[in-house]
Amino acid sequence: MNVSIRHAPSFAVARCQLAGGEQMRAESGAMMATSSGVDVEAKMQGGLMKGLKRSVLGGESLFMTTFTAPGSGGWVDVAANLPGDLITLELGGPVNISRGNWLASSAGIELDTKWGGFKNLFGGEGGFFIHATGSGNVIVSCYGALDTIELAAGESVVLDSGHVVAFDPSTSFTTRKVSSGIMNTLKSGEGLVMEFTGPGRVLTQTRTPNALIAWLTTELPFSRS
Repeated sequence: MNVSIRHAPSFAVARCQLAGGEQMRAESGAMMATSSGVDVEAKMQGGLMKGLKRSVLGGESLFMTTFTAPGSGGWVDVAANLPGDLITLELGGPVNISRGNWLASSAGIELDTKWGGFKNLFGGEGGFFIHATGSGNVIVSCYGALDTIELAAGESVVLDSGHVVAFDPSTSFTTRKVSSGIMNTLKSGEGLVMEFTGPGRVLTQTRTPNALIAWLTTELPFSRS
């Protein structure tokens, strides 16, 4: 699967070029268009229990969509629900993806749901994340623009938990309050932060869905009644 991204960074669309008979998988509802002859099938990958685990705990849809190119080859365009950027990760090793940020991947990529531990409550969204392994490409979406932070061994960075998109398993992380005191944390307007230590890569997004939901909640008419 060869991927080209257009309309980045604000309204990115990924075109996945497939060889004859090649398959890819995408988040349910991510398809924007396909070339003629591409077969589309929605099903639970890995069975009911694995699908429920990925949906309830990992923040992804219960069903995945599998696209199969005809003998002459074809393409599939995929896009995320929220406006923002996309990035293609060519897996040479596993990668951890935050809830809701996986968009599509090659058929050779296996997705599982991993528990980060109570002391490492992931992303302020629960302690689970998507663990991608295998060979091929993974398309990751974000809300807003995408930044990549490359950490050297022993180098650390502190991130608001809602801005984390993905990270290499070679990094270690802890989750804590933004400041030492509860009142300072509340007055700062921040919640939990994640401190990552290298070596490895950390992908971040410049906007957070939770902040959008909070803003809409205060602005929509029913919230004022």
